[in-house]
Amino acid sequence: MTRIISGRAGGTVLDVPPKGTRPTSDRVRESLFGALESAGLLDDARVADLFAGSGALGLESLSRGAASADLVELSAPAAALIRKNAERVKTAGVTAPARVHKANVTTFLSASVLEWDLVFLDPPYDLADDELTKALVALAPRLHPDATVIVERAKRSAAPEWAAAGLEAERDRAYGDTTMWWGRPQSV
Repeated sequence: MTRIISGRAGGTVLDVPPKGTRPTSDRVRESLFGALESAGLLDDARVADLFAGSGALGLESLSRGAASADLVELSAPAAALIRKNAERVKTAGVTAPARVHKANVTTFLSASVLEWDLVFLDPPYDLADDELTKALVALAPRLHPDATVIVERAKRSAAPEWAAAGLEAERDRAYGDTTMWWGRPQSV
């Protein structure tokens, strides 16, 4: 069972697609969001949840004080499920907008004029490294100069090609078979 861990919608149960996604475990999300809150990265943040799956990362951000979330998912059934989950979070008292986009991540980013402060990329583990790099390159112009980008992949995966997108690695942390890589725009 996936749920919102904390904040205004804490305890709200989220549906997950029956196949094709790999939801971030509650334990990993709890650790991730503890670090984000400690760093003050959630309050009023404009969030993008790319390869959103169930929308858990973007919706958890809203529950904890983010200003808005754009949730991008290519699968039509998963996007529909994210809309239902967003309604549940809204019913629990979260008033910040959750915008669901049924789209290819790189195509969405290339056409977007939005800017984000915090971005999650949680692609399927079998996404090719060059496809992740394309997404990061398309994302880079859409980032606030102080933005944080978090990529979640299998521990055995190569680290993101941050430099190819004009980004730089900040830190990484492994949780079982999962690794979270943190990056940011390169300092000028």
